[in-house]
Amino acid sequence: MSDSPFSPALPAAFTAALGSLRQAVARPELVINEIASPANLAPYSLALSADVRQTGATPLRHGSDSDLGTGRFILLHDPEEPEAWGGAFRVVCFVQAPLETEIGLDPFLADVTWSWLIDALDTKGADYSHASGTATKIISSGFGELAVQGDGAQIELRASWTPGDEQMKAHVEGWGELLCMLAGLPPVPEGVSLLQARRQARD
Repeated sequence: MSDSPFSPALPAAFTAALGSLRQAVARPELVINEIASPANLAPYSLALSADVRQTGATPLRHGSDSDLGTGRFILLHDPEEPEAWGGAFRVVCFVQAPLETEIGLDPFLADVTWSWLIDALDTKGADYSHASGTATKIISSGFGELAVQGDGAQIELRASWTPGDEQMKAHVEGWGELLCMLAGLPPVPEGVSLLQARRQARD
């Protein structure tokens, strides 16, 4: 993530957060781009997109999602510290990855996905509180002209949490690590198995 000049009108805390965020180190399989932030969520915000690709693969077109995994990371800042946030910052993130159908049927899949987010943030040393989110399993079957697609599965996680300070580097890296884990990329902590990602391209 390259540096860029900050407007002098930005609050000092948000400027510091942006500087820390842009120091995040992404794995080589992860392609991260800055995108337009959703409007009306906070006075100040920044959004990132991420897509997982196989090392050495052709670069992804901007705006196209990966067949291995995709995600969004939004940093919100409100100097008024909304009561629901419990602080001046809030991170909202989304990750999605395709899976083998039998893995998608695992009754513990949602619990594992949430625990991986917490583990990724803790491993990177992120300071946070007020974490919340939903994990959704999607099972699909193709019919008619889409029957050739067969059965499929996806896992989606939507989560948010309140950073403890302006140091955002660990939060971005934790989000990226979770996305890579869901896509089936090592390494993982000893004794934890990877979900098996569906490698075939979507039609």
